[in-house]
Amino acid sequence: MTEYVIAIDQGTTSSRAIIFNHAGEVVSTGQLEHKQIFPQAGWVEHDPKEIWNNVREVIGQALSKADLTRHDIVAVGITNQRETAVVWDKNTGEPVYNAIVWQDTRTQAIVDRLAADGGVERFKEKVGLPLSTYFAGTKIVWILENVEGARERAEAGDLIFGTTDTWVLWNLTGGTDGGVHVTDVTNASRTMFLDLKTLEWDDEILAAFDVPKSMLPEVRSSSEVYGNVESSSLLREVPIAGILGDQQAATFGQAAFDAGEAKNTYGTGNFLIFNTGTEIIHSKNGLLTTIGYKLGDGPIHYALEGSIAVTGSLVQWMRDNLGIIKSADDIEALANTVDDNGGAYFVPAFSGLFAPHWRSDARGALVGLTRFVNKGHIARAALEAIAFQTREVLEAVNADSGVPLTELKVDGGATANNTLLQFQADILNVPVVRPVVAETTALGAAYAAGLAVGFWKNLDDLRANWQEDKRWVPDMDEAERERLYRNWKKAVTKTLDWVDEDVV
Repeated sequence: MTEYVIAIDQGTTSSRAIIFNHAGEVVSTGQLEHKQIFPQAGWVEHDPKEIWNNVREVIGQALSKADLTRHDIVAVGITNQRETAVVWDKNTGEPVYNAIVWQDTRTQAIVDRLAADGGVERFKEKVGLPLSTYFAGTKIVWILENVEGARERAEAGDLIFGTTDTWVLWNLTGGTDGGVHVTDVTNASRTMFLDLKTLEWDDEILAAFDVPKSMLPEVRSSSEVYGNVESSSLLREVPIAGILGDQQAATFGQAAFDAGEAKNTYGTGNFLIFNTGTEIIHSKNGLLTTIGYKLGDGPIHYALEGSIAVTGSLVQWMRDNLGIIKSADDIEALANTVDDNGGAYFVPAFSGLFAPHWRSDARGALVGLTRFVNKGHIARAALEAIAFQTREVLEAVNADSGVPLTELKVDGGATANNTLLQFQADILNVPVVRPVVAETTALGAAYAAGLAVGFWKNLDDLRANWQEDKRWVPDMDEAERERLYRNWKKAVTKTLDWVDEDVV
């Protein structure tokens, strides 16, 4: 009997279930979008119950499309939007508030309060992260301080926290009836509470945030059996054996297992991860230090990460908020109606600027406009913004590592856009390489789960699965490359210092 692994990819805009065979090929997919909730400027939320219902449904879709049952599935892997925070009552299974999404900026006052004693890098030596609204820690604090009764219930031991991997795992393994409250090291490293060396929740930092330790899940490796799916599910009794935060999962799916290897994922945001092996490297150029993976009892592998908040979501914004395009796929054709950006530059600092700037006071700007500029130029400027931001991050990676990348492996939905990837190669002046299986995030989670149950024997099995699909090589004059990038950096300066006491 042929066997398979199923990955649950709980992302920012949708939840998917993807079934993979031993060659790492996609067999079938189920997918449902969930609602993006914007209660006010800077606030971004999801309904955790909608997400859980969608996860159950997409599992059914994937199994049905492939005409498979639980008996054909050897393991479940989970990957997820990492910093999005869910707090729920362990006795009822009810969330006390919507999930606060990684893009949300409401916690800036909490960041400022914590940074008053030691600055934004107060905890960076231990956790690898600056104080920022991006990470899960301040989101938990906001819920405890703003949801009526939450603080008392948390201190009584009734409320628990998880990023969405933990929320899905807890429900898949029974919820209020024996649900497993666990996360993996990669997701734990995005809370601001995890000591990168010991892999333990840090009591001193928890005290500074005033978050009860009882709320936090147990931290485990990225590849081991955490529990079995509960009895009422279509996947009942199948072991859940892998968890990786989405960007670490994409790195794993790209077979970038060793120090010096890297990938760039083009999703809601862009995330470039550079594997530093078993060495912790603290960035001097605005990158994050994070955990790449840990397989069972094996060593911890660390990484540098450049996180960009808005890339694919800029295209979604142009579709949903402006109506310039009807579907995300239309942006390439619209951008190709013009030869260049017409002098327009789009800096999508909708949630401030993440790496390498870390400026929460920034807001989006479209600059360089003249009457010559039309919607084609704006579409091209939006695509170019993705590539320009990636160059900023790659320059920081090169500076920190001291070993410039000679090619960039890419994945994610936007890599179907040939115009974008050619411009990316041009502005970086290095080749850009897309694998045959572009679903590397889900594939990474499947790999982690499959390794734990022996479906794949070792990392060499996974390396053998990786195949190149297409390569884009630079084809731009050096003077033009630097002119465009110089103007981009000028455009970035126009977004800064926008937020003050009466502007959010």
